[in-house]
Amino acid sequence: MVAGAEPYGNIKNAALAVQGERIAWVGSAAEGQARAAAQGLEVEDARGIWITPGLIDCHTHLVYGGNRVEEFEKRLCGVSYEDIARAGGGIQSTVQATRAASHEELYREAAVRARRLMSEGVTTIEVKSGYGLELAAERRLLEVARELGTELPVSIKKTFLGLHALPPAADRQQFVSEVCGPWLESLAAAGLVDAVDAFCENIAFTLAETERLLGAAKHMGLPAHVHVGQLSDMGGAELAAKWGALSADHLEYLSAAGARSMAAAGTVAVLLPTAYFTLRQTTPPPVALLRESGVAMAVATDSNPGSSPCTSILLALNMACTLFGLTPEEALSGATRHAARALGAADEIGTIEAGKRADLAMWRIERPAELCYGIGANPCIGVMHRGRLRTADAT
Repeated sequence: MVAGAEPYGNIKNAALAVQGERIAWVGSAAEGQARAAAQGLEVEDARGIWITPGLIDCHTHLVYGGNRVEEFEKRLCGVSYEDIARAGGGIQSTVQATRAASHEELYREAAVRARRLMSEGVTTIEVKSGYGLELAAERRLLEVARELGTELPVSIKKTFLGLHALPPAADRQQFVSEVCGPWLESLAAAGLVDAVDAFCENIAFTLAETERLLGAAKHMGLPAHVHVGQLSDMGGAELAAKWGALSADHLEYLSAAGARSMAAAGTVAVLLPTAYFTLRQTTPPPVALLRESGVAMAVATDSNPGSSPCTSILLALNMACTLFGLTPEEALSGATRHAARALGAADEIGTIEAGKRADLAMWRIERPAELCYGIGANPCIGVMHRGRLRTADAT
């Protein structure tokens, strides 16, 4: 997890110095002791503890109202995700519950989910809107996301998922025009948008519609993510790469051409194994193709009420290994340095290096692979966010 030559970038018997919100120095424990003694600095003994970068959940839909447990039951009885969506369920049912909830209710429930992630060493969470489908409701979701970052010791990246679903009875062309025009402009002017996103899929939005949002975002200097290849390959990966998107997310269906395009553009593949598991999908992302193409792979929870009611990044890491075939080292990189790249934040977070933000997680483990091994286990004993140390459950 440091810039070392050992597996995982390990530096054993290591020390680091923190000044303010930043990592000031990283090196051997012996040198660290000598530096501290010479400068009269306070030393915290973490002997026997593994320290990693703070984990990063780079794809969530953390703010929403209600739940979709009824649909969970239906899927177990054989009704498909697509059939539920086409019958007015799915995202639309969450939109109704979200619009009916107050700001306080949305914040309270989202804070519970955020704290669960934080207890597992997460220090940065990307939070998407998309359950409002009207400007005022989308604004409220992004305001709640911003409030999470001011009230809790965690960094929040706010993503305007403008093209998530078409509101019932809406004029399709007019809705897309509003999202890509006045909605995006208004929300960005309010400082509520760090990036944009679209659900490019046969039950959601077309390539052309998605391209309109990506073009509008680029014109405004905003980065983008794209939901692509979850249910079919429509060429969304190539589109994401064409517009230089930070990430293409899901990718159960991905062609060799799509993987090559992503590699050339530096677009990160965000893998979402808990959604794959919940929907009982049978076509996993082509991890071997992504490896061979040189595409960086991030791992995230996709925390949402429908396809991934998950608030455990460690479970996502386990499933990335057991269901998708990532190695533990790849999975941990996927929740640290590659997740940082997926958020456009690799200069700030994701590795333990001098000058980067002091976001760290402390673990009582024997070796890093344990973070992908346990199911239901949480060996996190401490978290540092922006240079401030707390115990893992003191959120």
